[in-house]
Amino acid sequence: MAFRLEHGDCLAGMREMANGSVDLVVTSPPYNLGIEYSSYDDTQGREEFLVWCCDWAREVQRLLGDNGSFFLNVGAAPSNPLFPHQVLLALTTPGFFLLQNTFHWIKSISVETRSGETISTGHFKPINSKRYVNDCHEYVFHLTKTGDAPLDRRAAGVPYADKSNVGRWKHTDGEDKRCRGNNWFIPYETIQSRDNERPHPATFPRALVTQCIRLHGKGENTRMLDPFLGIGTSAVAAREAGIEHFTGFEIDADYLTTAERRLAELETPDLFGL
Repeated sequence: MAFRLEHGDCLAGMREMANGSVDLVVTSPPYNLGIEYSSYDDTQGREEFLVWCCDWAREVQRLLGDNGSFFLNVGAAPSNPLFPHQVLLALTTPGFFLLQNTFHWIKSISVETRSGETISTGHFKPINSKRYVNDCHEYVFHLTKTGDAPLDRRAAGVPYADKSNVGRWKHTDGEDKRCRGNNWFIPYETIQSRDNERPHPATFPRALVTQCIRLHGKGENTRMLDPFLGIGTSAVAAREAGIEHFTGFEIDADYLTTAERRLAELETPDLFGL
């Protein structure tokens, strides 16, 4: 199969794929929040949109192996906070997916140190409102068929802050790495030009995809799918992780061209920083 970046509707494309032919799905579909995509109308009625989500997610369920993982990135708007949960509820009705983990993608955060210093880091889109605060995070829902898909927690882990824990806990096996948990601080990288470096209104950082790949824990043998490829961030992360089998679908020809160019330029200095 190798790397396949296909131009077309993901529903039609996935229907051509065999049952159980995918191990890992990492994707971020349109949010139906009025985002100005190049060629997709992001303003469907809510019920119509949820039906559509169930349609393509049923294909994902069919393609996913029994121990496969489906990482679904969904964001919200301050004025529409229930949207991610409505999508999740639609995809977890009886006989559909089970929610195994919920991750919080933290884009920006302020932390007060023990000395009383406040450190603010990351990037977010500020809003001017008397009702809402700035929205600095999105969800990544980990959906599986059975609720007990195995994960490699330490592959996506972090070193212990207190090194004495390495020897104190038997489950460490002497390795200085612990489970990262479900809060992932992954900021966008600074760019100079959105048109040239991030020509898509709703892309995610490649580090987010990399975390999902590591957590899935199957390495280069993973068969990975992204039904909503966009400008190819998931494909770039997969290639960098050594994954040999990847399929991505993108309905917008310009976005697909950017994705193809990003893959071709992996051996050159990084021009995108996504």
